[in-house]
Amino acid sequence: MRSLTEQDIRTSFINCSKGEAKRLAVPRDLAERPWDDLDFLGWRDPGAPDRSYLVAERDGKLVGVTMRFPSSQRGFLHRSMCSLCLTTHRGGGVSLMTARKAGTAGREGNSVGLYMCTDLACSLYLRGRKIPDSGSRFEESLTLEEQISRTTDNLNAFLGKLRDPVRN
Repeated sequence: MRSLTEQDIRTSFINCSKGEAKRLAVPRDLAERPWDDLDFLGWRDPGAPDRSYLVAERDGKLVGVTMRFPSSQRGFLHRSMCSLCLTTHRGGGVSLMTARKAGTAGREGNSVGLYMCTDLACSLYLRGRKIPDSGSRFEESLTLEEQISRTTDNLNAFLGKLRDPVRN
């Protein structure tokens, strides 16, 4: 992923107002992010424990979405799998992230959900730059490039469900 500026991020959001995008918490460490190892930028809001944000490049354009997830986490022995990168985690390592749809559908309260790594570090788990609390990922027969492609395809399918069909 190419490096992003705060302005790039704030103007990319499709499922919130410009005012909401202006007020949301953007990571302060953008210059230190491992951009070459990221397939998307994801972060949690430090001031709102039930909010997270994701920005990805889709069809040559940046697409940002605001998401919510339940604050109650599963027990330590429960294991779940991220639908994007297929990493398994114990306890609260995977959460159902829900995002309001863009446009009229979103204003009417329609949303889309997907189980994702709670810390949104899918790209780093794929590349072995971050190890899940469970200790490791399942060994796959796919190459790293194929796993990255699968992850970005899964992300693009999720983002596609959020788009406003009128403005797509």
